[in-house]
Amino acid sequence: MRRAATALENYRLTNLTLYVTLEPCAMCAGAISHARIGRVVWAADDPKGGAVIHGPRLFEQPTCHWRPTTDSGLLSEESSSLLKAFFRQRRGTAARGAR
Repeated sequence: MRRAATALENYRLTNLTLYVTLEPCAMCAGAISHARIGRVVWAADDPKGGAVIHGPRLFEQPTCHWRPTTDSGLLSEESSSLLKAFFRQRRGTAARGAR
C-alpha cells in the first residue's frame, strides 16, 4: 500500500482493488480502511482470524470511516491449499530447528 501511495503520490487508494489470499484480520482491515482502498477481494475466508465477514466485521462498524466494496471466494480452494501447505512447512521447519 505504501508503494502504491508513493507511486500515485496520494495515500488515498480509492480507485484500486487489493487482492489477497486470506480474509483480512482486524489490523489489515484497519489499514485498508485508512488507505481508503476502493475494493478488497480475498480467496479464502478466515472464520478464526478474519475481521470483514467474520469476527468484528470491521467495515460494518459505525466508527469505520471508509468501507471498501468486498468480494470473496476467488480461487478459494487453491488459496486455502497453498496457505495450509505453507504453514505446514513452517511448523515442520520450526520443529526440526528446536531439536
